[in-house]
Amino acid sequence: MRLDIYVNYRGCCEEAFRLYAQHLGGRITGIAYHSEQPNPSLPPEWGPKVLHGRIEIGSTILMGADVPHAEPMRSAYLTLTIDSEEEAERVYALLADGGEIFMKMERMPFANRFAMLRDRFGTSWMLLHQPQGE
Repeated sequence: MRLDIYVNYRGCCEEAFRLYAQHLGGRITGIAYHSEQPNPSLPPEWGPKVLHGRIEIGSTILMGADVPHAEPMRSAYLTLTIDSEEEAERVYALLADGGEIFMKMERMPFANRFAMLRDRFGTSWMLLHQPQGE
């Protein structure tokens, strides 16, 4: 058994996954579009939007779809554990661009770097770089 993550987007799933692939080292392993499985309840302009997408980031599978009335994530976060403080700062700047910061990147008793934010696609993230040995 394995627990994976599924996120709904409001029309920007492919853009989000391509950014995550390019800048987080992810690998997109599949994208199907609404046009491949027409749904009469969706307007025709949703044809090129994602029906089901899959990306591997590290050892985690993130799946997603474009849903017209999707809401941003609330009270759930994708937690990205990062190998260095410098990389944590780079990823923070990338994901915060156009997004909403809930807790700015700073040192915490449990982490050298920790932040909470929602990126411009509506995905909520916790970024964590822990001291060596933890």
